[in-house]
Amino acid sequence: MVALARKTLIYEWRRFLPAVLSVGFAGLLQLLQAALVLGIFGSASVYVTGSGGDLWVGYPGTQSVNEGRAINPDLSTLLLMDPAVRSVERFHWVDGNWHTAKGHSGEVSVFVCGINPEPNGMMFNHVLSQKLRARLGEPDAVVVDRADLAKLNAHVGSLASINGRQVRIVGTTTGLRALGGVNVIASLTTARRLDGDASDAERPTYLIARLKDPQQAPRVAARLSNHNGFGPYQVWTAKAFARRSVLFWLFDTGAGAGVLFMAGIVFLVGAVITSQTLVAAVVGSVREYATLNALGVGVRALRWVVLEQAFWVGALGLLSAGVFGSLLLILARSQNVPVVLNVPISLVCATLIMALAAVSGLAAMRSLRRADPATLLR
Repeated sequence: MVALARKTLIYEWRRFLPAVLSVGFAGLLQLLQAALVLGIFGSASVYVTGSGGDLWVGYPGTQSVNEGRAINPDLSTLLLMDPAVRSVERFHWVDGNWHTAKGHSGEVSVFVCGINPEPNGMMFNHVLSQKLRARLGEPDAVVVDRADLAKLNAHVGSLASINGRQVRIVGTTTGLRALGGVNVIASLTTARRLDGDASDAERPTYLIARLKDPQQAPRVAARLSNHNGFGPYQVWTAKAFARRSVLFWLFDTGAGAGVLFMAGIVFLVGAVITSQTLVAAVVGSVREYATLNALGVGVRALRWVVLEQAFWVGALGLLSAGVFGSLLLILARSQNVPVVLNVPISLVCATLIMALAAVSGLAAMRSLRRADPATLLR
């Protein structure tokens, strides 16, 4: 009966083409939606994923990197005293308002990230080239994402002001886009000068540690958390802190609920459209099914034919969604649209697409009740 299902699809391809297109379109929407969610909300953790540290030390209860508060700088001594720690560096976070030097009245909210610009620095070592890190050592130098230049109304070499203090863009990179603002990378010295709160200017927002053995990160984080006398602080592994930031933006801000709701709507709409097209295809072939039933083919076997047709419809829709989705993702990345798609999420989307086809096949099976041999006499 498998051969019959395939041959029916090939011979009656015009009847099944709308079902393939509806499954493919629903799958394409799911893939693109997942890529956008991972790309947009993943930017909340770019400070962690774009850096080479194994441990992050910050204020207790911090839910996202952008919500950090100043901590005791003496914590760096505590970290360096641990035999598992290789090096420690500071990360200074400053909220600021960007003004172009051309006198435009509009302001842009920016997040100034003060980092160690040395070649062996951990912060953003996956994003910044050695040449850009060297240029950050210049006075008042900053680096921004290439896609944010238009938002800042600036270009490489132009002057601007942050919190009333002048800065100069010395270069651009990619992969630094932020949620709710613009990331501006500066040296620790420049970031302290831009900080409007003088009391926190010398206190880091985070401390980042590199371990001799990164596999020991959970154990070292637990060990370093059991010390008093350094004020309030908490230690996270880089992986845990990145996940914490993404989950905060995805669920605690309410944006994730809207995304999941839209994903459910896409699945339901796709299931309804696909099931109706499969039902129409089965109804269009009801006389052929009735003939098979009259020749001794049971209704159960005919149901398997319909399910097999649904499987092939889902497979073809999945293939078309994968091809067009890949092309659209390449186009999106060329236009600096934040999209990310990994293997686990791709497998989840593929499973949903095949589940959609299966649900549609089950709905189409009900129309086999009309495949009675008596219909051939009408």
